[in-house]
Amino acid sequence: MDRNDLLDLLNDDDLGLLDIEKKSVSVTPDDRLSESFMEINEFFLAHNNEPKSGGDIHEHKLASRLKHIRENKEQRDFLSKYDTHSLLKTDAKDLDTVSDIFADDDLDLLSLEDSSVFNIKNVPEIRQDRSNPDFVAQREICTDFDKYEYLFAQVQRDLKSGTKKLASFVESEMKEGDFFVLSGVLIYLEKIDDPYRGNSQKINRRTRCIYENGTESSVLLRSLGKRLSDAGYAIKGNSEMVAIEDGDSETGYIYVLKSLSENPRIATTKNLFKIGFSTTRVEERIRNAEQDPTYLMAPVSIVATYRCFNMNPQRFERLIHRFFSESCLDLEITDKDGRSYVPKEWFVAPITVIGNTIELIIKGEIVNYSYDKDTESIEKIR
Repeated sequence: MDRNDLLDLLNDDDLGLLDIEKKSVSVTPDDRLSESFMEINEFFLAHNNEPKSGGDIHEHKLASRLKHIRENKEQRDFLSKYDTHSLLKTDAKDLDTVSDIFADDDLDLLSLEDSSVFNIKNVPEIRQDRSNPDFVAQREICTDFDKYEYLFAQVQRDLKSGTKKLASFVESEMKEGDFFVLSGVLIYLEKIDDPYRGNSQKINRRTRCIYENGTESSVLLRSLGKRLSDAGYAIKGNSEMVAIEDGDSETGYIYVLKSLSENPRIATTKNLFKIGFSTTRVEERIRNAEQDPTYLMAPVSIVATYRCFNMNPQRFERLIHRFFSESCLDLEITDKDGRSYVPKEWFVAPITVIGNTIELIIKGEIVNYSYDKDTESIEKIR
């Protein structure tokens, strides 16, 4: 058959018998891992530095992801071909066996002149510690993550638009379908199993938790609650806030503002926000901000507002000033008449911390907490 006959045969295929159907390519766990690392590479290109913990939620999430990749030798080896900025280099040694531990003893702390310690005799039987967990949940790849990915995207959009907020975590309120933030990573509590008695003889429950980075775990509900109580947040919508009852008196608005000043000292100060209280609408209050030293003689943008009831404005301001006193902006502003003014309501703290602080004040629980300006976190007073 010559070339022309072959072309005639192909062109005469009315039933499409010779068409080759393209097979859909499924996304593998390796694909997700490489894509997640490429997002870190893109951050480095945009900012000329690796993501750090303590920034906004996106940067904090990337920093946490990079940390976990560095700690996983298999992931480091797989991603080495994508590591164009040497982000995966680590001085840590991989210690997989007891021999590795002894070989890594550079200071000779584990050497023993007398090896008799290894000759075990006359040792009574050691009973299992019933307080230990019967199972340590490990994260693994979530094979059906595509079913949940859109949920995480929606939560991120809701947080950005303000329809959802980071709130103080309350363990007793945990339920299926809730979202939480832990170490910068969004967690979806997809399922809570039936209660059972573990080794400690206490009632507990297994969960199925889906993580924004494409993994999942069956962590115990009590363990998850403890971690979130120590360093986590709940995500709540406006409809989940405390209901207004008859007899409640509206007293005004708590507001959080960000300065739009071009003053280099102000513009380069990260996480600088004004926290205040207004008895009028915030939009009216800030109308002439560029003429008011209280607002640093510059326009401002509204980051968040809280409608308040039964609140004493003076008491609120005292609590805020006391709580963030160590991180108050130290700057002298000159007004249009040449008079000096030292603003008292501008603080350096992440917006998530400010939101949680305001909620603790509203709930009357702020007296149990303090703010650590070095770690930029709220700590429970022991």
